[in-house]
Amino acid sequence: MSVIGARPEIIQAAPLSAAFSGRVDEVLVHTGQHYDAAMSGDQILDTGLPEPALNLGVGSLPDLEQLAVSEKRLGEAIEQVGPDAVLVRGDTNATLAAARAAVARELPVLHVEAGLRSRRADMPEERNRVQTDLLADTLFAPTESARANLEAEDISGIVHVTGDPLCDMLLRWAPRLPPSPIEGEYLLATVHRNYNTDDPARLQQVLNCLGASPWPVVLPVHPRTRTQIEKGGLDVPPAVALHDPVTYSVMLALERASQAVATDSGGVQREAYVWGVPCVTLREETEWVETVQTGWNTLVGADAEAFAAALARGRPSEHPPVFGDGRASEKIADLTVERLDALASAQSHV
Repeated sequence: MSVIGARPEIIQAAPLSAAFSGRVDEVLVHTGQHYDAAMSGDQILDTGLPEPALNLGVGSLPDLEQLAVSEKRLGEAIEQVGPDAVLVRGDTNATLAAARAAVARELPVLHVEAGLRSRRADMPEERNRVQTDLLADTLFAPTESARANLEAEDISGIVHVTGDPLCDMLLRWAPRLPPSPIEGEYLLATVHRNYNTDDPARLQQVLNCLGASPWPVVLPVHPRTRTQIEKGGLDVPPAVALHDPVTYSVMLALERASQAVATDSGGVQREAYVWGVPCVTLREETEWVETVQTGWNTLVGADAEAFAAALARGRPSEHPPVFGDGRASEKIADLTVERLDALASAQSHV
């Protein structure tokens, strides 16, 4: 049973689902954490991911309530599907809820995108990824730094460095992307993290950062961010144009054609890196440390001066393939088959 819940998981699931085809009987279960067309249905259609066998309709709830409801419904789904293992990905509430539900039923958990750490306790995502890694039987780390994190924590599961399935998706999509719908030079921005949007003063600082861009800013607005801007009566700088959420292919086209990207999204940081577009991260930390170490990403928090200074720097001269060779999904599929065979063999000898 393979679990998705939110837009990043939907996108990451597509290349892995293709790699599983004919090798693993994957039953895709969607918790419905993201449920509207822009954040879920359109993304599934756009990536070519098969329609989920089950949609649990969890919807948008407060953090801990959403986690509890997801765990209960995923437990019921596990009992209905009867899987040999449960695969989770990333760091959403669906991730941790599925891991807990699987372990409660003595099923092995396979965690894609394991070992990432922000060292930020106020991020629900950090809680989700740390606790999921503790529960996982098999951990697929996208980078060497992620593996180092797991080794430092003395994780009991089996760890493999596989590369990043998101990189697979980008390389697969590159030839078929549409042209950017925005003409001329622009900066592309995304803002959705709770600590950037829940506090009106912080969100205003983030908007002020975007106002320091030397180019017009294109901001596809996450529903939570739009609500907070409107509720707080915040000042959107004249150069910042608010847009509705876009499909994944259009988002990639916007990224690839931009002069720079400003974001608090881990996925967008990686996408900008793959395209060779400079990134400014509206956070004080990142899980994707390689993007900073190579000089393609700069952490500025909500400091408008640091933001402007980061955009003034030139592009680095080197661009190493820190997220793998575009075959992460095939490696994960191979390792999944190997692990399921080993578990079945062990069970037959009990």
